[in-house]
Amino acid sequence: MALLKTLKIGNLVCKNNLVLAPMAGITDTPFRLLCLEGGAGLVCAEMVSSSALKYGNEKSKNMLKISAKEHPLSMQIFGGDAGALVLAAKLAEEAGADIIDINAGCPVKKVNKAGAGCVLLKDLIKLEQMLSAVVKSTKKPVTLKTRIGLTENNFLTKDIVNLAINAGAAALVLHGRAASKMHSGPVNLEELSKAAELTKGKIPLIVNGGITNPTEAKTLLETGAQGIMIGRGAIGNPFIFKQIEDFLNTGVYQEPSAEERIKKYKFLVKQNIEFYGERVGLNRSKKTAGFWINNFAGAAKIRAAFVLCQEASKALSLLNLK
Repeated sequence: MALLKTLKIGNLVCKNNLVLAPMAGITDTPFRLLCLEGGAGLVCAEMVSSSALKYGNEKSKNMLKISAKEHPLSMQIFGGDAGALVLAAKLAEEAGADIIDINAGCPVKKVNKAGAGCVLLKDLIKLEQMLSAVVKSTKKPVTLKTRIGLTENNFLTKDIVNLAINAGAAALVLHGRAASKMHSGPVNLEELSKAAELTKGKIPLIVNGGITNPTEAKTLLETGAQGIMIGRGAIGNPFIFKQIEDFLNTGVYQEPSAEERIKKYKFLVKQNIEFYGERVGLNRSKKTAGFWINNFAGAAKIRAAFVLCQEASKALSLLNLK
């Protein structure tokens, strides 16, 4: 069976089953467009607080804005209150999102203190009710993104699959580590394979965790999942989607040269500046400089100068590799 294929979520058909993960402070419009151009079949926006939307927070409302060019797109929302999640889902639908995704897997303390993210796994009945409420509130496909459990050796895979199906989720996105492991350690392939078997013929399963190269991508697809989600592996390397596609089709792939990577980064910096304005756009670009400006002679010096630079023209000139 071919591992690279189209991905159907509800009534939405994506050109392939390679998905950009939602990442706070990273997967904004400029980066999402870059990854779609690079071969992603679906991109996910950085998570938006349903509580903040409920109280009219302007920054959160701006995070719902979607460019006409960045489809298909999944808008991820998070929160611990069903009413706020329903409101957020409706706002995301109005903004043009193709999919509404509920975050029940984030292990960050700030999110958990708000009763959101992975702590929702402590009360699966409540989580199912919240998910069901959102599903009933929108015409868009609703997906659930979570983890295989809160702690090691106390996995909730079967229960999570059942609640996703019972609540009417259009797909389940499952991170193959317990929340307590954050982003470290190996992915539990056994639990992901179990989830693939349990969801087979019912709802699509998209799996993620630790994909940084095409070999790891292939391993996760071999669990039987219908799709994979790439997060940190795409930061500084939006080429990864094409690399995975090539590897799955031919068994080989090419690494981009330093010049190719810096050229792409320079393009992203320009897009950030155009999208946010000079100061904010440049500052957002600096957050990921370490992922882009590396692994070539003189990289450390260029990176240090770039991070300290306050003028767009000078910052961009630093990215002119000879």
